[in-house]
Amino acid sequence: MTTAATHIDQWDRIDRATAHLDGPVVALDRAAFEANLVDLRRRAGGMPIRVASKSLRVRSVIDDILARDGFAGVLAYDIDEAIWLATRSGVTDVLMGYPTARRASIAALAADEVAASRVTLLVDSTDHLDLIDAAAPVRAHPIRVAIDLDASLDAPLVGHIGVHRSPVHSVDDAVALARAIVARPGVTLVGVMSYEAQIAGVGDAAPGGLGSGAPLRNRLIRTMQTASMAELRRRRGAAVAAIGELCDLEFVNAGGTGSLEVTAADPSVTDIAAGSGFFGGHLFDTYSHFRPAPALGFGLQVVRRPRQDMVTCHGGGWIASGPPAPDRLPLPVWPPGLAYIDREAAGEVQTPLCGDAADALAIGDRVWFRHTKSGEPAEHCAAIVIVDDDEVVDTVPTYRGEGKCFL
Repeated sequence: MTTAATHIDQWDRIDRATAHLDGPVVALDRAAFEANLVDLRRRAGGMPIRVASKSLRVRSVIDDILARDGFAGVLAYDIDEAIWLATRSGVTDVLMGYPTARRASIAALAADEVAASRVTLLVDSTDHLDLIDAAAPVRAHPIRVAIDLDASLDAPLVGHIGVHRSPVHSVDDAVALARAIVARPGVTLVGVMSYEAQIAGVGDAAPGGLGSGAPLRNRLIRTMQTASMAELRRRRGAAVAAIGELCDLEFVNAGGTGSLEVTAADPSVTDIAAGSGFFGGHLFDTYSHFRPAPALGFGLQVVRRPRQDMVTCHGGGWIASGPPAPDRLPLPVWPPGLAYIDREAAGEVQTPLCGDAADALAIGDRVWFRHTKSGEPAEHCAAIVIVDDDEVVDTVPTYRGEGKCFL
């Protein structure tokens, strides 16, 4: 595992390599990125990793990953994005990670032979099937669909643990929907998806001493995750087996960056999704069994000095999704010793920071931040620069830089 000192050296090196560029600058450290690829493959234990595009949003990076051993297919977040990747980048296996209600896009998918053969829509009710039929009542190509099997835990006393996604929870639920799909003309059931967010997306090693309650919370989270995975393996395995009696499934996708090891041990799963682990957002610093290298960061320029121990950066409100909390804010990492002002935090146009490091910063200098998850930086910039050793070796467009705003 890299040390904090190594990371300080990393940001200092990135800052020097990009000093000639005006801010904001989003930089990808090639060495850290490569290290994350190796670690993701190791943790997956040979099971293919499907690239969760919402956490990257840089087409050239997605293409680069898919060209390597151990990675196959994309988990897309929008139907227009899925069609674009399938027809523009030639990605042959694009699974939608969420249902869609875009009728015009469904019709476009059904009318495009290449897209229809490569893109799989996600459904969790017959209402989705009805919407597909209404959007494309006459179609030359069948629509590929997968069932979204709910992976949350219904715990005694505690209740629902996990995210609220699909209403398809029980084996009977899954079989009933599978029967409806198989009986529906014009659609083909090819897969199952099941995302265990309470395991993949919740860290079990949050910092803090006994007084903070963190050690107790961490133990409770580990206990919950162990119980949840055991329950899910039984239920998911039974559901997949039962659906397999009705049709030939091409894939069963599950998991995420935080659960690669335990999801790979589930014999019913054929591929695991991962997204944030490629760029290494700081949310994943709170996991006990792995820690991705901070491969991506963004630098904002200092534009004010309100007082001696304070600077103000231009921009900064690159907030991650999820419950509003400090862990959704970008983390200032270089120069070390800067912190947010509690009453302002990260602002849409300006972000004040205080601390001893502010004394040495001048107008035009840069402060580097780590994003929380991974999808948010690409929505705020047209391109990212790739840094190798001490120089910028490439500049590549984000989705936004290619004129795409999917969601």
